[in-house]
Amino acid sequence: MHFPVNIPLGKSSIPAHFVCETLAYFVGYRYYVYLRKHTHDKISTENRLMIFIGAAFGALIGSHLVGVFESPLLLPHFSLMYLMGNKTIVGGMLGGLIGVELTKKKLGVTASSGDLMVYPLILAMIIGRIGCFLAGLDDGTYGIASNLPWAIDLGDGIRRHPTNLYEILFWILLWGSLWVAEKRYRFTDGSKFKIFLSSYLVFRLMVEFIKPDYFFSFGLSVIQLVCIAGILYYYKVFLFPSKLIKSHA
Repeated sequence: MHFPVNIPLGKSSIPAHFVCETLAYFVGYRYYVYLRKHTHDKISTENRLMIFIGAAFGALIGSHLVGVFESPLLLPHFSLMYLMGNKTIVGGMLGGLIGVELTKKKLGVTASSGDLMVYPLILAMIIGRIGCFLAGLDDGTYGIASNLPWAIDLGDGIRRHPTNLYEILFWILLWGSLWVAEKRYRFTDGSKFKIFLSSYLVFRLMVEFIKPDYFFSFGLSVIQLVCIAGILYYYKVFLFPSKLIKSHA
């Protein structure tokens, strides 16, 4: 396989990354529509729409803001092009969370809005990360050099940690674990989303150590600091896990 992977289209081609990213949004949303149709939703359609808008606005700001600060040495060259060209999923998720909470507070909605989005988000993330992997070095989400048997040459002659594949495996395991847990237990309102996001923050905190990030003198990167902030926000998930389960199903 040669990276980046492009899909032939007549005399031209389309980056596989772009195709996967587009599919991630489309398939994830269609899966959400399917689940909502077959699930009792305590939130009205109108409020759902407003929450979606709040989430999208927060994710847009968060992803680009954290993306910009991900490389502090480049900040002196800050420009609008630099702002729009840098984004990160961690910032998008936490920015989206803030957008949702502010919107729900404004609307007076107290029911969880995230539980219904967990599986669609996981599916979208898997498809999106496939695209990131196929983009090779162009995506900038690759790992550091490695001699492990499964290390992959993404096009520069250096075998690296396939961190995108690690993340895909993480999402599959999380999806399976949640699905099995739901067969045995009933989660309290909002707990499934808390497990989803807090687990991902822990994963990203750890996997960033094998990425060629900019690390401060104290050994952590900007993304890791953001992950720690999110983990502290969800500290109850780790200290009181029993409260995530209401009763046996």
